[in-house]
Amino acid sequence: MKSRLTTAQPWLSTVARIFLAGVFLYAGWPKFTDSEGTVRSVRAFKLLPEAVVRPFAYGLPMLELVVALVLLLGLATRIAALVTAALMAMFMFGIVMAWARGLNIDCGCFGNTGAAAVDPVGGYIRDLLRDSGLLLLALLLARWPFSRLSLDGMLGITEPVPAASRG
Repeated sequence: MKSRLTTAQPWLSTVARIFLAGVFLYAGWPKFTDSEGTVRSVRAFKLLPEAVVRPFAYGLPMLELVVALVLLLGLATRIAALVTAALMAMFMFGIVMAWARGLNIDCGCFGNTGAAAVDPVGGYIRDLLRDSGLLLLALLLARWPFSRLSLDGMLGITEPVPAASRG
């Protein structure tokens, strides 16, 4: 069993890397193309001082798109996975804080505008479950960053675990 898992690990990491890249492309592009909507969404959480809202709202989608590109290329995969995990933890913190303070907002995760949510509790639970899964996937990728079709592999940055140390 362990041998099959060891053989499959690079492909599982590849799927995780490409999936996370797709999620961040899907989440970052609408925020990037609608910067004012992103500002409204960030402001709706009421977590940041007003002076920081615009820089954060402009920088977040750019960071998401850079992380997506780096994951897609498979470059510095462990670092990109850790940045992904940190972003997921930050997003979850924001959702929990909005829920705890009784805010009735859409998370803005995929480019929404911070408008009132129809079912905030159900939405918050759904968002937290989704983000928990993505956080776990990012942490697993950080633990096992060696993947196929990656610049890390081509450049010899991340090597598979040698067979002698596996067992």
